[in-house]
Amino acid sequence: MAEKTGGPGLPQERRLVTAIPGPLSQELMARKEAAVASGVGAVMPVFARRAGGGVLEDVDGNSLIDFGSGIAVTSVGNSAEAVVRRTTEQLTQFTHTCAMVTPYEGYVEVCEELARVTPGDHAKKSALFNSGAEAVENAVKIARTHTKRQAVVVFDHGYHGRTNLTMALTSKNMPYKHGFGPFAPEVYRVPVAYPFRWLTGPDNCAQEAADQAIDQITKQVGAENVAAIIIEPVLGEGGFIEPAKGFLPRIARFAKDNGIVFVADEIQSGFCRTGQWFACEDEGIVPDLITTAKGIAGGLPLAAVTGRSEIMDSAHSGGLGGTYGGNPVACAAALGSIETMRELDLAGKARRIGEVMKPRLAAMAEKHEVIGEVRGRGAMLAIELVKPGGKEPNPEATATLAKACHQKGLLVLTTGTYGNVMRFLPPLVIGEDLLNEGLDVLEEALAEL
Repeated sequence: MAEKTGGPGLPQERRLVTAIPGPLSQELMARKEAAVASGVGAVMPVFARRAGGGVLEDVDGNSLIDFGSGIAVTSVGNSAEAVVRRTTEQLTQFTHTCAMVTPYEGYVEVCEELARVTPGDHAKKSALFNSGAEAVENAVKIARTHTKRQAVVVFDHGYHGRTNLTMALTSKNMPYKHGFGPFAPEVYRVPVAYPFRWLTGPDNCAQEAADQAIDQITKQVGAENVAAIIIEPVLGEGGFIEPAKGFLPRIARFAKDNGIVFVADEIQSGFCRTGQWFACEDEGIVPDLITTAKGIAGGLPLAAVTGRSEIMDSAHSGGLGGTYGGNPVACAAALGSIETMRELDLAGKARRIGEVMKPRLAAMAEKHEVIGEVRGRGAMLAIELVKPGGKEPNPEATATLAKACHQKGLLVLTTGTYGNVMRFLPPLVIGEDLLNEGLDVLEEALAEL
């Protein structure tokens, strides 16, 4: 499997030949600090040379187990065979014409595939862009054009991007918003059903959170003024929060009853990551619009808004697009990625990853009081770290644990509004031996913590 899904000849093993970071990575980091703006940070101070399957090899020859997938991007593995084959063929034909100047078949094919794989059997259309933030921003444009309304409702702990509008939609100040305002107007934030932190407990969470959210929208904004409600079915940067069951259907129903466009932001949770093609399928939700990026194209920059044809067609001709949106090479990569997901049943593989990881994480939580909760679905899992004896966020322990994992050859990512969540996003093609070894490393680091 590793050869088919990336990195031919790349051994699928953890191997440390230097300290982390090694001398060549340190040398490159010095060059980075001299040439690259300091606002562009790095989670792990190593420089990649090759990657594939479930490992990433750095310039010093260290082979690291990858529990990050480039933030849920390389779900099909790095350099997946179908992605390489299709992009190589496209590179020999042309790299760009601009889809708004002279269109090409690949753009149309990707839109046709998105109509097939996204939830719902209604007529759908898509528009392609470069990044998740662009997709969300264009979803807002489309919803406003369709409804002739302006207000946009988002949720606590939500993350939607780094452009001016999507920063306004995003909850977390540092590092995403701090010092970058003023932000776009007509954005309203309401509570989300976060079971672990709901004051009256998880049993009351869905109903109370939905009641509060709907009450705030109705009283403070006016439902008749709302163009779109945007939510991540599993909140990513907010801490891999799964809204309590029943919350999302209630919000979707409120949107439908009031002529509001319901937008599912599946940029991090989409394309088989949670064990289904899209996370909103878990509660049978069919969004009006769905935004995708990250896992769509095996590492090449591509994003999309897909939705009901009558909504997507609201924007006037020429109102949607961009010079590079739906680049032909990125479209070829997306077709290769979707081919790989189907052929290898990566939704099923994600479910299997969850079956392996979640019980082991739960066992760690039993032994280590610092783990307040284990949550997530499929290959989108997380542990929330707290100060022992309560639920006070513990970002210090989270940072220490992540650094220990990095030094032992396991690439992990942190997240969460409070900086106290460790998230796990292994490539869906990772071998179970590597998966278990990565969990061994995590357990070892926890014991030392």
